[in-house]
Amino acid sequence: MANSQSTHASAPKPGLDRAAGVTAQVAGLQADAGPAEAWAEGAVHRGRLRVRTLVALRWLVVLGEVLLLAVAALGLGFHAHYALCFAVVGASAWLNLLTGVASPGQRVFGDVEAAAQLGLDIAQVAALVFLTGGASNPFMLMMIAPVTLAAATLPLRQVLALGGLASLAAVGLALFSLPLPQAAGVIAAAPDNYRYAAAVATIAGIALTAGYVRQAAVESARMALALDVTQAVLSREQRLSALGALAAAAAHELGTPLATIAIVAKEMAREAPNASVKEDAELLMTQTTRCREILRRLTDAPDAASDQLHERLSLRQLVQEVIEPHAGIKGVRVEAIVTGAAGVKTPDIRRLPEITHAFTSFVENACDFAASEVLVSARFDADWVSVEVRDDGPGFAPDILAKLGEPYVTTRPGAEGSRTGHIGMGLGFFIAKTLLERTGTVVNFQNSRPRGAVVSARWPRSRIEVGDE
Repeated sequence: MANSQSTHASAPKPGLDRAAGVTAQVAGLQADAGPAEAWAEGAVHRGRLRVRTLVALRWLVVLGEVLLLAVAALGLGFHAHYALCFAVVGASAWLNLLTGVASPGQRVFGDVEAAAQLGLDIAQVAALVFLTGGASNPFMLMMIAPVTLAAATLPLRQVLALGGLASLAAVGLALFSLPLPQAAGVIAAAPDNYRYAAAVATIAGIALTAGYVRQAAVESARMALALDVTQAVLSREQRLSALGALAAAAAHELGTPLATIAIVAKEMAREAPNASVKEDAELLMTQTTRCREILRRLTDAPDAASDQLHERLSLRQLVQEVIEPHAGIKGVRVEAIVTGAAGVKTPDIRRLPEITHAFTSFVENACDFAASEVLVSARFDADWVSVEVRDDGPGFAPDILAKLGEPYVTTRPGAEGSRTGHIGMGLGFFIAKTLLERTGTVVNFQNSRPRGAVVSARWPRSRIEVGDE
């Protein structure tokens, strides 16, 4: 018959707010904004265009333009306004040289400054195309490049402004331009329909290319920010774990000197020459007893006997640590149970901050959505150990269930509508899932029948179990 143990959440222990690390990250992003605005696209997608990057790209464009003009003039024999064309290219090179000299290469452009620089690039390409046939010149597509660079590095407002500027330039080049360069004996002229179609194609290319790049850049920036927050959370949990080991060691080391002080104080009280000395000795004994009581409470913690014991805990201790912060939440009962296969020894597992933090976050989320009960169950057999969080709430919405584990996916209520007082920002499940996957497990999210949500993880027993040695 399977063996089992159950436990209820007791009064919560005082401690740091688990959301403090995430809140600090949000505050660093946007000090004056609320959590919803802090995780918006504008907050996670700041300007990232360096001077060195823009200068290097401009030199490539200038070199390409010089080569194209040289091939057209010397290789193909086209007749065009080359003096004006080289003047435009020279002005671009001079501007690029000034930009590179005036600013350190590592400096990041401000949003408006970067948009102005890229706007000049669009104007330079438009001027060069105007001199060489306008919309009839296929190189009008080069105006897509500055807008694409803006989409990858600048906030949305600047991207839209540059996209509008490039689109207006495309329309203008379809209506007004100098003729196409002509070769000897060859007359080249593009009909108006072609010019208009080329302008429309250029505008469509600007919109599609910038849109694709924009979406990819935003997702990359959001994922990078979420991973940074995950690393901060893990670092905090590891520091707390190390602090527990230090407290256990201190309690062990202080026991002997306190016992010595208590003995000496008793001797002083018994042999006191007057009432004043006896009173001081008794006060010393009282304070010594108080210190020993404090140390006893520290060492009563199942994971605080010594540094070695601090690194291991039983499954019962794990589920107790997970549910303790949520004791006393009105309207919901939090319970835990441990079950195992018959004849199989209950494993002691390694204390991993990733597991504790992740399942505490899952329980916190379950408490916000549960109707009346949250159950944390740990199961084991000879080969596997699993932990599951189950609630009797409405379950995951179908559209949310398909995206759980991605950053910024949440339906959590604000603090005023939340039992736990936590404001959902869509990072909790992402952080918890990422931390658990680092321990070698796969996290599963599903809905139970007839109602409720289930979050579970399963490890090979050999991966997290601590041996008897």
